[in-house]
Amino acid sequence: MNRDKVKCYIYTRVSTAIQVDGYSLDAQRETMRKYADFQNMEIVREYSDEGHSSKNIRGRQEFVRMLNDIEDGKDEVSFVLVFKLSRFGRNAADLPLTDTPLRVGSL
Repeated sequence: MNRDKVKCYIYTRVSTAIQVDGYSLDAQRETMRKYADFQNMEIVREYSDEGHSSKNIRGRQEFVRMLNDIEDGKDEVSFVLVFKLSRFGRNAADLPLTDTPLRVGSL
């Protein structure tokens, strides 16, 4: 049975250069790529912020770019995959996705 792949973005982030133990950007990407492949998902774009807190979106240029791409319907994605929900964000007020049928999934 050949079913269409669901389109998704992946977003990786580390807060500090010290935060490498199991949460490195490469480790996050590799885990999400394997998950996407297992779930028959197509990763159409990857976004990554290094050395930025998730307390707010200021300074997280790739995160803002991803949100703009979602809002513009650039790739018609259904999901954003993150390694842990804390990689996505801690402050719900900073996440203007309330009117978007997008789902965020953490592994």
